[in-house]
Amino acid sequence: MSDNEMLEKEEIFSKVLRAGRRTYFFDVRSTKAGDYYLTITESKKFTNDDGSFHYKKHKIYLYKEDFVGFSEILSEMTDFIVNEKGEEVISERHQKDYQKSYEQNTEVSAKTNEEVTASTESFTDVSFDDI
Repeated sequence: MSDNEMLEKEEIFSKVLRAGRRTYFFDVRSTKAGDYYLTITESKKFTNDDGSFHYKKHKIYLYKEDFVGFSEILSEMTDFIVNEKGEEVISERHQKDYQKSYEQNTEVSAKTNEEVTASTESFTDVSFDDI
């Protein structure tokens, strides 16, 4: 059997989900016995200092006997997240007013530092030589 025939036999059906720097590959593959299983691969792109890039991959092998349990828990977890936090993405990177939020936090930090400096200046000098 040629390498192409082996590849065709091994990879039965594939789908790709591109999500920013991450890409998810869903591949149905065949075992030596001719049964099917699913691989889910996360590929994440990283850029080196010199401008070149590399990918880090993580793979999950999911067999038929685990489909029901995996599907139930995945559904439960995704439902929980959406019910608790909604479908809108909550992160600094996705906030429309991220810069404004960042500036406000900087102002709060500056005030806090001024308050700390003022409160420490009011301390009386204490000598620990007597202890």
